[in-house]
Amino acid sequence: MTTQEIINQLEEKANKYQLENERQYKEDRENINVVLRGDNKYYYARQCAKFTKYVTENGFDKWITKEDIAEHGLSFNKYSITNDYNQYGRDIKRFNSKDEMLGFVIGYNMAKGV
Repeated sequence: MTTQEIINQLEEKANKYQLENERQYKEDRENINVVLRGDNKYYYARQCAKFTKYVTENGFDKWITKEDIAEHGLSFNKYSITNDYNQYGRDIKRFNSKDEMLGFVIGYNMAKGV
């Protein structure tokens, strides 16, 4: 096998992985209403998807139950996570910035072992 063939195979695999990452990102980003940019956008979208799955299965607290989330959905906004498909729903948690919201989601996932 020549060097060029190896390079072509590696490029083909890299393109395949990139396409898979983009597909997963689009799926994870369904309920995120803020712009995610840079190399970390895949990580942040995945963390939000994990948070959504956990809260959908277990509820958030005694006021926001899994039934509420199943009925009204969940969305990530610039300054809040809401129990609805848009920013005007019932707030689950409010934040001062998008970065603070993403930090909360990551910390929550780590604390719950998600």
